[in-house]
Amino acid sequence: MATGGGIAGRLGGWSTRHRKTAIIGWLLFVVVTAGLGGSAGLQEATLAELDAGDSARARQILEDSGVNDPADELVMVTAKGGTRWQAAARELTAKIEDTGEVQRLQGPLPSEDGRSALITFEVKGESGTAEERVQPVLDAIADVQRGHGDVEIYQYGEASAAHWLSEMLADDFKKAEWTAVPLALGILLVAFGALVAALLPVALAMTAFMAANGLLALISFKMHMFDTTSSVMLLMGLAVGIDYCLFYLRRERDERAAGRDSETALRVAAATSGRAVLVSGLTVMVAMAGMFLSGLLIFKGFAVATILVVFIAMLGSVTILPALLSWLGDRVNKGKMPFLGGTKRRGPRSSGRISGALLRPVLAAPAFFAVLATAAMLALAYPALGMRTEQLGPDKQMPSSAPLRVGFEHITETFPGGPAPATVVVKADDITAPEVKAALADFRTEVGKSDNFGDGIQTVVHDQENVAEIKVPLAGNGSDDRSRAALERLRGELIPETLQPAVSQAYVTGELASSVDFNEQLKRGIVPVLAFIVGVTFLLMLVCFRSLPIAIVSIVLNMLSVAAAYGAMTGVFQHGWGEDQLGTEPVGAIEAWMPLFVLVVLFGLSMDYHVFVVSRIRELRDQGVATREAIREGIRATAGAITGAAVIMVALFAIFATLSMQDMQQMGIGLAVAVLLDATIIRMVLLPAAMMLLGEKNWYMPRVLRWLPHISHGAPEDSGRPPAEQRPAPAPPVSVGPLK
Repeated sequence: MATGGGIAGRLGGWSTRHRKTAIIGWLLFVVVTAGLGGSAGLQEATLAELDAGDSARARQILEDSGVNDPADELVMVTAKGGTRWQAAARELTAKIEDTGEVQRLQGPLPSEDGRSALITFEVKGESGTAEERVQPVLDAIADVQRGHGDVEIYQYGEASAAHWLSEMLADDFKKAEWTAVPLALGILLVAFGALVAALLPVALAMTAFMAANGLLALISFKMHMFDTTSSVMLLMGLAVGIDYCLFYLRRERDERAAGRDSETALRVAAATSGRAVLVSGLTVMVAMAGMFLSGLLIFKGFAVATILVVFIAMLGSVTILPALLSWLGDRVNKGKMPFLGGTKRRGPRSSGRISGALLRPVLAAPAFFAVLATAAMLALAYPALGMRTEQLGPDKQMPSSAPLRVGFEHITETFPGGPAPATVVVKADDITAPEVKAALADFRTEVGKSDNFGDGIQTVVHDQENVAEIKVPLAGNGSDDRSRAALERLRGELIPETLQPAVSQAYVTGELASSVDFNEQLKRGIVPVLAFIVGVTFLLMLVCFRSLPIAIVSIVLNMLSVAAAYGAMTGVFQHGWGEDQLGTEPVGAIEAWMPLFVLVVLFGLSMDYHVFVVSRIRELRDQGVATREAIREGIRATAGAITGAAVIMVALFAIFATLSMQDMQQMGIGLAVAVLLDATIIRMVLLPAAMMLLGEKNWYMPRVLRWLPHISHGAPEDSGRPPAEQRPAPAPPVSVGPLK
């Protein structure tokens, strides 16, 4: 196989000439990295590292002081009338204490109406591992409930929630992993009609994920990761890995169908689709790097994970894939499936008939369809104007039928602020000094006088560490306006007036405080992230296509996709649109980290389609084909691959929408809707309509930017030409210089 076609062509040429080395080298790379990472294990971030603002400072004081912050648990015993709960509450208190796993057991504390009582305690040991020791307590509660059918027992706490989440996450992600790969394989079988051809993209995507996951575990020793980072990496690895292979393999099959021999077809695929893979991969990685500017560790971890898996998938697509295709030859079509996919010997033009029929009216009336499609996208995006974000606590992450969520809601209603108190962390030079003790007493007194706070204030003083923790129940349900007003008063008035004159540091943490601080940091970080992504993507498109209009159109279309995704998430999860049909539950807010994550991921992924489509159009244009014909043929030629890639991505994201965790559902719905819209309305309507309206202005490049490098989008000159009857009619060449 001759070389040529830029870096991608040279990489493909080397791989086919040294295919044994390439294949064995890839396998060794995957085995070694996966093995090293598996033995090391992923190092998870602490709460202090994941938090922001005062909440992070409070948690850092506890971590630096070595203070053990046990997991809090609450159990409420209630009866419909009278005080019939008393016997059950006494028995339950005794059984919980007998487990030997709890400390600071208090209660039962009667409610105002006298029909309920609250029992509070802590699970001994580190809160991070409390879920491993809470089972005896859960068993004791279940025993008492069985023996007292006339009362109801509700429970909620850090350890029980973590226990439930661990079991649920294990089941969910096992379901996702076992569903995603067969589903992707089934779609590829339909697209290619051959088992071997369908297996290649899945195998490459999975090996890229395995290698990246191993490297991520090693990196986590220097930069700790959020616990769902590997799941995000799996999602991205499958999406881009399959996409890159699909585009590459589809071009090779198209060239074979057009009459080229296998060696020439591989050379053309390497020089065209391989080049597009490199440009697309670089664009995705640069977009992901924008998350480093967020100032939040969770996004930095997402950035590292996605950059790793995209880079490895991109590298595999332009090295190991050509080697495998060269080795397999015509055996890539083994395992033929009757009546399924595959490009027939009539050539690639035959695969674009449906897209050609859909495209015809768009090209005939581009202005009308541009206005119509833009209006539709803006209408979908409209709900995003009222988007509300917060860090969803374990209660909102759970389905409404989950016993723990039911327990949280009942306990909150009867004992406001109990399940989600604010924690005031105090650091002093001498926590036992008289003035500090007086300040702590004054603080508790002032809190008790206010309607902003509930009953049951708890103070724990750590004499040796000179640290105190004060748990203050907030009025409201822990996240509503009443709770926010209470938190604001706590931070803005009570702490400065009573504590800070006597102590060196006093900060508030807790679920609501963490959510507020996280959102504030996001508001500060999203502007530089967006500016970076937009700016760098614009420059990459400008250099790649040597066109100012196409660079601008790329940004505008991507922003429309992101806005529509935001609107869909807001409508479904904040307002409850389509909840019965989609099987979702509105929680009144979007997970705090979701908007920025979706923005970055979609900006990266949507460039896959954009780069491949526009590269094909530019390739035809560079061959002398008229712009209108190049647009029609470019979209028709890539329609099959784009459709297959979009179907796979939508299906993969939709799997995450079926999981139990609210944030996974939001991510799945948001990304699935955006990719679907991007592959249909954006690529099949808005992109061709915009390019038709621009005409020859598509290729305008200001004179001052002509020094930028020229990137060829055509096949190598020695690749031969397809039969004349399968070649688009040439058009007189038109200058791509500045407009006069």
